[in-house]
Amino acid sequence: MERVVLITGGTGALGGAVAAAFLEAGDRVVVTYRKEREYASLRESAAERSEKLSGVTADVTDPARVTSLVAGVVEAHGRVDVLALVAGGFAGGVPVAETSDDVWDRMISLNLTSAFICARAVMPGMLERGYGRIVTVASKGAVTPSPGAAAYAASKAGLIALTQALAAEGGARNVTANAVLPSVMDTPANRKAMPGADTSSWVMPGRVASVIAFLASPAADAVNGAAVPVYGARG
Repeated sequence: MERVVLITGGTGALGGAVAAAFLEAGDRVVVTYRKEREYASLRESAAERSEKLSGVTADVTDPARVTSLVAGVVEAHGRVDVLALVAGGFAGGVPVAETSDDVWDRMISLNLTSAFICARAVMPGMLERGYGRIVTVASKGAVTPSPGAAAYAASKAGLIALTQALAAEGGARNVTANAVLPSVMDTPANRKAMPGADTSSWVMPGRVASVIAFLASPAADAVNGAAVPVYGARG
């Protein structure tokens, strides 16, 4: 059955891999994006599957914009079956005592508030239909925080709690919510930010995307409220 999948941040390294996984499964995919060239690249890589791909420019930290976004997807496709919350950001390298209000607020907004706003927008429709799958992207750093990344770790830990609350509220109506917790992912941005790092234990975005796709699949219908580590074999 073709599902309607909404992916926030669907054109980045991980978001693009997640979009590809759902397109390969035969789903209709809507991605949010901020950079037109990234969306164009995603469409090109989707090749013949691009007919099932659409994109919307959106700031997913803006409640009014998210309400409009979800209403547009429902108007065009009738529903949202799967919500993959990939959009987020990272800031680190500064201890708590030196962390600015701006950095703290930005991490909470990008990684936690955006997920709350999007989940709040899709939950009523999912509950009414008696079906929905929500998958969030937390982080290994949420359970084992690194020095200098308190704001990021706190935002991702809050995301796990939000995911589990959604699971508790939706489970009885066949609306599940689960989180994946990647370690460092092997992306161009991370390689640029950490040029001297040992990348042998980093996780490829495609591996994380596969877990996200699984958690939204019929094979995972009995999984709800999980926080799934995706650390790689050497993680």
